[in-house]
Amino acid sequence: MTIRKSFMTVLALVFALASASLSAQETYTLRLAETWGPNSPILGETTRHMASMAEKMSGGRLQFRIDSSNKHKAPFGIFDMVKAGQYDMGHTASYYYKGSIPNAMYFTTVPFGMIAPEQYAWFYYSGGMELMEKVYRPHGLLSFPGGNTGNQMGGWFREEINSVEDLQGLKMRTPGFAGEVMSEVGVAVTNIPPGELYSALERGTIDALEWVGPALDFQMGFHQIAKYYYSGWQEPGAEVQFLINEKTWNKLPEELQEVLRVAMRTAAYDMYIQSMHESGVAWDRMKEDYPDVTHKTFPPEVIEALRDATEKLLAEEAEKDELAREIITSQQDYLKQVRQWTNISDKAYLNSVSGE
Repeated sequence: MTIRKSFMTVLALVFALASASLSAQETYTLRLAETWGPNSPILGETTRHMASMAEKMSGGRLQFRIDSSNKHKAPFGIFDMVKAGQYDMGHTASYYYKGSIPNAMYFTTVPFGMIAPEQYAWFYYSGGMELMEKVYRPHGLLSFPGGNTGNQMGGWFREEINSVEDLQGLKMRTPGFAGEVMSEVGVAVTNIPPGELYSALERGTIDALEWVGPALDFQMGFHQIAKYYYSGWQEPGAEVQFLINEKTWNKLPEELQEVLRVAMRTAAYDMYIQSMHESGVAWDRMKEDYPDVTHKTFPPEVIEALRDATEKLLAEEAEKDELAREIITSQQDYLKQVRQWTNISDKAYLNSVSGE
């Protein structure tokens, strides 16, 4: 090899190493749109917790610009904005987009379905993530679990519900598959952005609403208007989501993809345990400060009607769409298996030690 060739070889190597070093230090600013309003407790904290962790773990190479609904003005438009590349990421709930992507709704929750620990087990150990990828990848998107509220309450009602007849014509805000079930039993269902819920209930635009649970309901003030607070059936484990534009994801170096994946998973878990804590605190305070709020459970005949409607609608969805059938079957089969353990562990423990 001549001296010139040797020099050129070394020079090329130096340039390659310099380029690799520069690439290793490159920073990425990801724009994230969330359904929630500014300073939204728990839900909004989750996105900021994720961003903070990712920034620290990446040594500052990952940066985030988070826009709340007051900025982008489209709380239920996250799917479309991330798909179009207007934003790199989103934090929202998949069942808000059942009109555009019907099979997405099963990844938030299914009435009478899995509670949060069962759902997380299904996502990460029994094929849930792979099925979610089948739904989102054709749209150029990736979806990751983004936090769970735990078992949600059945809603705030102005009047007591004693029978199925009491639901006929009732105007109620409840989203996702539960909304379709409620429609099936005669409820006039509407979906209203979170920031408009209090005023809709106050003005009588709706007679009842379902939001989340004490952790988020108390600060919304619903208890000042509707006094009957029902336990749930519709969202036994409600998972929100991080959406990512696939082109954005593919631009990230592999190590930053892993940082982002870990940050999202950790923030999701933290949202779940924060929701548990804050609901306990809020319910204790609500009972103390607002003793006229009455906790209720739906009568057995109402639960039976809701369960029948759920099974009917799920069967119809499975019949008309092959991927829906695959998702529904996977969830039902897994629930049948894992619920046996839930029943002899958590449920049996609570039943055996309860003094009430």
